[in-house]
Amino acid sequence: MIAWASYPYRGQVVLVTGAGTGIGRATARAFLEQGASVAVLGRRPEPLHEAVAGFDTERVQVLGADVTDAAAMEAAVTAIVERFGRLDVVVANAGTSEPSHIDTFDDAAWERLRSANLDAVIRLARLAVPLLRTTRGNFVAISSIAGLRGDWGQFAYNATKAAVNAFVQSLALDLGPDGVRVNAVAPAFTASRLTQERLDDPVFFERLLDRVALGRVAQPEDIARTVLFLASPDAGYITGTVIPVDGGTSASSGTPRPV
Repeated sequence: MIAWASYPYRGQVVLVTGAGTGIGRATARAFLEQGASVAVLGRRPEPLHEAVAGFDTERVQVLGADVTDAAAMEAAVTAIVERFGRLDVVVANAGTSEPSHIDTFDDAAWERLRSANLDAVIRLARLAVPLLRTTRGNFVAISSIAGLRGDWGQFAYNATKAAVNAFVQSLALDLGPDGVRVNAVAPAFTASRLTQERLDDPVFFERLLDRVALGRVAQPEDIARTVLFLASPDAGYITGTVIPVDGGTSASSGTPRPV
């Protein structure tokens, strides 16, 4: 089991985007372990099927779609309602990252980052909110501590994540009277298939750990546990928050560790 705690998700329907790998995959499996029905969405069906392997097929829906494709996302949400009749939790996890340097950055790069990291989150919320109002459900965005602080060579990625954080806070105000809670989880560098190459670099790995109070790299399951909590009744008075799940990375002022 991914979570130590038990949550009352049996009978609820959850959508997780970018569910084929990493944080999305762990989150989808965490909800399935807690009894929820889960629609997993991503561009490639094969890793999605791998993500839900071993679970009751009656509680699983695999949706091949790109979050930047408006028509495909509308069709996906429609398919969830047709299959399960409701939607209780949305986890907007899909996103992308690439370096950005002001002297070489172009409009095409900005379009790639903005469309996946921000536009897709707003579009998904627009599609899901009418359903979440009915269930008094939850919208959880996977943001990043990059939206709270700066990083070298990542200004565009950081800008999209900062926008997601502000979006979550504002949408929470608008939807509070409807009983819909909106929050974000902000991980630091997290181990996954997509980050493994950098983690295999011993110089980078040593410098990364020097910034983490807990002395280890986050695993996708660390983030999934926080999502489970945020969408549960135990977090029933939490909305409009951006919760860093970063092992203490953002607690530092940047002063080097004493030697």
